[in-house]
Amino acid sequence: MSSLNSLRGMLDAWTGTVAGTIVAALERMVAPRVVRLVETEAGAFALEAAKSDNGPKQLSFADGKFEGANLAQIVRGSRVEIALRPARFLFRPLELPARAADFIEGIVRAQIDRLTPWSAAEAVFGCSPPVAHGSESITTEIAAAPRRLAMSYVEAVSPFHPSAIAIVTEAGGGGRIKVFEQRSRGAIDPVRLSRTLQTVLALAAVAAVVGSVAASYLADSLSAQEGELGRQITQRRAALRGDGGGERSPLALLERRKYETPASVIVLESLSRILPDHTYVTEMHLAGNKIQIGGITRDAPGLIPLIEQSQHFTRATFYAPTTRSSTDPGERFHIEAQIEPRNAP
Repeated sequence: MSSLNSLRGMLDAWTGTVAGTIVAALERMVAPRVVRLVETEAGAFALEAAKSDNGPKQLSFADGKFEGANLAQIVRGSRVEIALRPARFLFRPLELPARAADFIEGIVRAQIDRLTPWSAAEAVFGCSPPVAHGSESITTEIAAAPRRLAMSYVEAVSPFHPSAIAIVTEAGGGGRIKVFEQRSRGAIDPVRLSRTLQTVLALAAVAAVVGSVAASYLADSLSAQEGELGRQITQRRAALRGDGGGERSPLALLERRKYETPASVIVLESLSRILPDHTYVTEMHLAGNKIQIGGITRDAPGLIPLIEQSQHFTRATFYAPTTRSSTDPGERFHIEAQIEPRNAP
């Protein structure tokens, strides 16, 4: 639990720092107009604003309202600083170690009930910039006042929709101490921005976890599909190999077709060996296990026995009449025969 609280504290500090940096940068780029209401010794307020040049310079505060000028046109969208008289505040000096300079606000908040008659929830308070005394200590001045006093002025200005309202006072050394500040809903609040950053980080973490789970699931699914494809490829290869060379395997069927189908090269070579030199083949057709040849020879009937004597041909016969022309050197023949495949080596 302590480690979780420590992690939460670190996250709050980091987002708070980032939010403060963003807000400070935006305020430097787009600084709102400042309207100051300075309380005089008589209890009235001096108005310091650019739009009030032609208007009254003095305002009175009575019954929780500012009277004497149309603040709605002057204050809207501006930063309002209400400077109260130092007599309304309780001032206390505070001496701290030099290394506590970065934590003054937290230290003051923790000790405000000891330094003033009010608790942190009942008071508005602030401190002046620390002044070093040697290298070991620093001194700051705390200003505090009842919260109900400050809120009466804040509630009087809030209906005019300023961008921010601050309560300040003058310290004894002449410096200004801010004891309260409230930003409107339209302005960028570092606290809300810090919470928004934490929400965005949480959503990003959830999205990263969901993406990681989805990626793991898809990887497992693709791995399973890859394994299934590999198994199917292995089965196909085994089927092509015939799983041991069975007679009905694809390789066996291909082997059988190889030896049962006549090879045109072997048929042509066999014809060239058995036909005599005076015979010329001018056409040849090979269709399945049947061959048809045509050409010119001196002795057409003598070709039939020569073809049938070959181990590659059977049932040789004429499929067209044998003719003789005066311009031909011999008889023109047309013979067909059955082929006996002899493709084995």
